[in-house]
Amino acid sequence: MFEEAQYFAPVATREDGSVVVELAASHPGVADPAYRERRNAIAALALNHVAGRPVPVVEYTEREHEVWALVARELAVKHRAYAATEYLRGFERLGLPTDRIPQLQEVGDLLAPLTGFRYLPAAGLVPLRDFYGVLADGLFHSTQYIRHHSVPFYTPEPDVIHEVIGHANALASDRFAGLYRLAGAAARRVETQEALEFVSKVFWFTMEFGVLAENGEDRAYGAGILSSYGEIEEFRGMDIRPLDIGAMGTTAYDITKYQDVLFRAESLAHLEDVVGAFWENCDDEVISRIAADHAADRAVVTGS
Repeated sequence: MFEEAQYFAPVATREDGSVVVELAASHPGVADPAYRERRNAIAALALNHVAGRPVPVVEYTEREHEVWALVARELAVKHRAYAATEYLRGFERLGLPTDRIPQLQEVGDLLAPLTGFRYLPAAGLVPLRDFYGVLADGLFHSTQYIRHHSVPFYTPEPDVIHEVIGHANALASDRFAGLYRLAGAAARRVETQEALEFVSKVFWFTMEFGVLAENGEDRAYGAGILSSYGEIEEFRGMDIRPLDIGAMGTTAYDITKYQDVLFRAESLAHLEDVVGAFWENCDDEVISRIAADHAADRAVVTGS
């Protein structure tokens, strides 16, 4: 899970050109000078990347590879128990290395022949419209750093484990990749910030924290659940509600804890029919109407 209301640590460029990642006081790596230096160097690589060129190579340390291998091994066990079948198909199709951290260029080279997706390096937070918009082009912004070795099963921010194990395996599926592209096209189509945030919330409750029904049980397909060692064990006990565009687009969420409200599709086809169709056809007027109708329905239910 992503805690400390941090999500992405701020990245600053000093007057001398050096790059500094500003870790929170409670971050596991804040008191580790070597880790902080690594974070700064990795962020600088992303900031200096030129569009159209190969993703810069990060020379990961042996300890960093060990963290990836440990988490990848343990998550694979949990995925067999809790992940949606289509995600597992993507996992088999992609064939990510399990003993070392793959380079983002390598991940893109594996994905491109399958679904056309490639990865772009991100130093930290990417503006909402930029992050979602490029999905329409088959591009995914990703961090390259990995969590601190002292807590391998915890991260206060989305690291390369979340970005690659969580998202790349889904992006190896034609059907999930199609949904990502539709979300990107919707983000580019809408004009107001309010509509963009509505689109992003629907993405949050689906491609990040989505659940679907399979053979009488709930299975996760959202990258946020599937990359979290702890949350994947807990999601079935949350308040899981029927898929509802109005509810998803207007429900507030807290990134500092496990998601206590989730939305279930009755099948992957149901997800495509409801969410895919929304992203394919939505504009500012449609979103405004959906939000207003949802608010009216809630007023009737609550009597307010």
